[in-house]
Amino acid sequence: MELFSIITMLVVVSAAFAYINERFVKLPYTIGAMVITIAMSMLLAVSGWLFPELTNPLKNLITQIDFSTVLLEILLSFLLFAGALHTNFDQLKVQRGPILAFATFGVLLSTFLIGTLMHYLLPLFGLEIDFIYCLLFGALISPTDPIAVLGILKKVGVPKKLETKIVGESLFNDGVGVVVFLTIYAIAERGLEHITMGEIGLLLLEEVIGGILLGLALGYIAFALLKSIDDYSVEVLITIAIVMGGYLFAQYLHFSGPLAVVVAGLIMGHDTVRDHSMSDLTEMYVDKFWETWDALLNGILFVLIGLEILILPFEQSYILAGILAIPIILMSRFVSLSIPIKIYKKKLEFVPNTGLIMTWGGLRGGISIALALTLTQAMNRDPFLIITYIVVIFSIIIQGLSIGKVADRLIGDYKQTKPKSGH
Repeated sequence: MELFSIITMLVVVSAAFAYINERFVKLPYTIGAMVITIAMSMLLAVSGWLFPELTNPLKNLITQIDFSTVLLEILLSFLLFAGALHTNFDQLKVQRGPILAFATFGVLLSTFLIGTLMHYLLPLFGLEIDFIYCLLFGALISPTDPIAVLGILKKVGVPKKLETKIVGESLFNDGVGVVVFLTIYAIAERGLEHITMGEIGLLLLEEVIGGILLGLALGYIAFALLKSIDDYSVEVLITIAIVMGGYLFAQYLHFSGPLAVVVAGLIMGHDTVRDHSMSDLTEMYVDKFWETWDALLNGILFVLIGLEILILPFEQSYILAGILAIPIILMSRFVSLSIPIKIYKKKLEFVPNTGLIMTWGGLRGGISIALALTLTQAMNRDPFLIITYIVVIFSIIIQGLSIGKVADRLIGDYKQTKPKSGH
């Protein structure tokens, strides 16, 4: 099938799902899209079991789509930029300490905890997997999805400083998580005996520091260009060019593309930058464009996730391991958040039960599935892919649907007695 036909099919199906959700299901967009996608996948799976000739062409189409490339090199940059563009920079600045600790130390600790526990518990299901590959799984499942989180938090009404911690951490831990995953991936491919600690440290520094510096440069370039003109159509094009060109340039330099576009988006979303570089009309068009683009790409993302389910080998041992992984991941996340919270509690006021709310509100999404799809068969791709799908589905549907009630129960009294402030 031609590329245009594939894109057309994805857009049409995404629009249809968005309409069904808005008209009938009425769930937050991210959750609604996932629920409808899973329902579609199950229907197609049953149809394929009863009438294989009906779904074989669709399965052939799915095998032609390089899902990890589509997400990591195309969708992710746009989705992260859109999320960063609408993040409250002043709140982010106040909460920068815990956010950076959550996104760095938290991701590393979570990766180690999940990898270690999975290594010792997977043999219960007949899955003997090397420790380095379990660490790979820990790295790909530790980052939380800012796109999923953003859409849900808007409807929950949690205090702004807690919302900023959750969204800010999610924006940055995606970039850090990708860097950690690629580092462990390189070790797994080359063998621990063929790579030095110095090389590992240099790779991490190059990706992280390089990505942040490039993002700062992209943000400044965008600011200078937008400030010099006043034409909303051209200015929207500039924001697109910054994302696409910046991400491609980051790859060429071996910097972290996700971190670069997040930093650029935060700078361009800053009120001071907006006031000095955009007219009110331009600001409205830029915001509306990226909101619409965000909705479209989210729809395509979930359709791709649903289609991929049709060709996965769902074995009983993989499913049981996926169910076991859910409490392991939640516990590891809670522990990895607790240490930074304890350290920064003396400097910043925290909403009661911040750790519990951030643990339950840390949804996993497309980034985890995309990273799992990059695994090779030697790295136990099939079991980890099934486990990842089960965790993501539980995360978005169960955690996503209940995070509002959980937050209300844990901080209901606090919301009624405290003003919404950033300190």
